[in-house]
Amino acid sequence: METLSNTNSKILIVDDDFSVRNLIYRFLSRKYEIESAADGKTGMILFEQFNPALVILDWNLPDANGYQLCQEMQSLTNVLVMILTSRNDEADKIKILAAGADDFITKPFSLAEVEVRVEALLRRIRYIHPSQSQRLIFKQLTINPEGREVTLNDRPLALTALEFNILHFLASHPGQAWSRPELIQKIWGCDYVGDGRVVDVHIGQLRKKMELDSSMPEFIKTVRGYGYKFEPPENIKI
Repeated sequence: METLSNTNSKILIVDDDFSVRNLIYRFLSRKYEIESAADGKTGMILFEQFNPALVILDWNLPDANGYQLCQEMQSLTNVLVMILTSRNDEADKIKILAAGADDFITKPFSLAEVEVRVEALLRRIRYIHPSQSQRLIFKQLTINPEGREVTLNDRPLALTALEFNILHFLASHPGQAWSRPELIQKIWGCDYVGDGRVVDVHIGQLRKKMELDSSMPEFIKTVRGYGYKFEPPENIKI
């Protein structure tokens, strides 16, 4: 497991609203090392230079799609992402979670709420992998934790950091059922304060990428009234 300590943690704020960006910057800079950007292009440049532990990212930037930016950042590092959004409808919340965001806050918000959520995210123990070198092979599915790569039928799967963590955790315990609260504790950490539906959203995204028919999944099974389990037809560990 890997712990993200809040000591000297780096936070990148990407928001085109100067007042919001400046307010959060001034407030959090009392405890953390902060950089900020007003657009997606500058945000990505700073992200690669600054290597933050957490990105506070506006969902609607003038030059970038929040969904794509979140996924691009998480494809490069195991960064935590908290989304700022002015939308409060159900479809937008689901889309934010599906992008791989660890948490989101709806505008307007209080600085006290930002602080609590930031501290909770940075205390989180995130599941990475129990073995640095052990590959998992389940017939046509291969999971390589060293490169954080997954191939299915010899084709690479483009997974977000959270999707990889969920798949690898479940596949490391084949046949074992996990409840949603257990998965939140294992994957997101006991300090998670976000939306509890996050498990269902990410399992749904994984199924879309892995299964021929996501309504009749072969790999990740639903345990009715409880949670999920990984049930491979054959398990070979290398």
